[in-house]
Amino acid sequence: MERRRPETWTVFPRLTLCRDIMIPGNRMLMVILLCRVVLEGSSHASLIPEEGKKKASGLQGRRLDQSHELLEDFEATLLRMFGLRRRPRPSSSAVVPQYMMDLYRLQSGEAEESGAYDPAFEYPERWASRANTVRGFHHEEHMERLDLGDPEAGNVPLRFVFNLSGIPEDELLSSAELRLYRRQVDGVEDEGLHRINVYEVLKPPRDGQLIARLLDTRLVHHNTSRWESFDVSPAVLRWTRDGLPNLGLAVEVSHLRRNPRRQGRHVRLSRSLHQVPGEDWDQLRPLLVTFGHDGKGHPLTRRAKRSSKQRGRKRNRNCRRHSLYVDFSDVGWNDWIVAPPGYQAFYCHGECPFPLADHLNSTNHAIVQTLVNSVNTAIPKACCVPTELSAISMLYLDEHDKVVLKNYQEMVVEGCGCR
Repeated sequence: MERRRPETWTVFPRLTLCRDIMIPGNRMLMVILLCRVVLEGSSHASLIPEEGKKKASGLQGRRLDQSHELLEDFEATLLRMFGLRRRPRPSSSAVVPQYMMDLYRLQSGEAEESGAYDPAFEYPERWASRANTVRGFHHEEHMERLDLGDPEAGNVPLRFVFNLSGIPEDELLSSAELRLYRRQVDGVEDEGLHRINVYEVLKPPRDGQLIARLLDTRLVHHNTSRWESFDVSPAVLRWTRDGLPNLGLAVEVSHLRRNPRRQGRHVRLSRSLHQVPGEDWDQLRPLLVTFGHDGKGHPLTRRAKRSSKQRGRKRNRNCRRHSLYVDFSDVGWNDWIVAPPGYQAFYCHGECPFPLADHLNSTNHAIVQTLVNSVNTAIPKACCVPTELSAISMLYLDEHDKVVLKNYQEMVVEGCGCR
């Protein structure tokens, strides 16, 4: 994904905090940290516009130490806000499934603007509408075989074990799907049909016997290459909610007509000894996707691409929204945040003059306070603060190299007013 900065940086003036305005904890701390970075002139915090910073003077070493501590506090605060215990350090082998990228682009509204997604992709509205967090899991390849024979010679299933231990305890899962890729089989004249069965493994396989419960089944033609989705919610909920043993899922592919030697070969269930031209196994591996909610904010409903146009005239000194672009590469987070590369957070700044005009979106209390201030300057003026905030979606790699799509509330200023 191409990373672009805005062509211009908006001046970030010195901010005056209103002591009488109560701002929720995370946002209040972020405002204080941002203001301190501006005043300290930290060379590390280049996400803050350069203009308006004070030049460092005297005791530079001590100030650099303070700036380093400030940057660490800033990072720790944001990580807590994102629900992470520590900064992820992805390994070089970490893979971002294309499905998760397409899901992010559709959910965030980027797909409509760029068109960079699979047109056959179907947004899982039924599952995403109850979740604010989506996680993708690849299986543990060393545990896939059941040693029940040759899976391409008969109806012999493969087992897939997914390590779900990284899901936080406060995240309540609502559903899960298993995604399997099947490719077109060429050179077959008949209307070949395959049945794909997905089971929950109930007991470890013994003496060639598999004790399992059927979860979902699908009858498919062999003349199409596409992904198939299977509902495995009952099994995943038993593992995560009820604490039952996670012995994995078993997948069985059977050919219902002629040419039984081809059964199973059109469904990519395991890594080939020889690389198939044009295929990337890391992207075609079976993928388990969970949908959950941590009780914070709104679910991942699809939305149109948010406009970045600013409202109001730039020369107007009254309270309005100003540009503030946060680039994750400036704080060294672009190695674990997959998308977006940054976002327009905006901020509110400007005067709340007497008398307050209607377009300043003021409360009755702010009008009264401004009126009193006009005759008694001991009473402060109303402050220019956010009155409307919206969410952003982030796609990132967590501490366990697992891909997460999450909705974060109150990240973008949509409107300002005098309060």
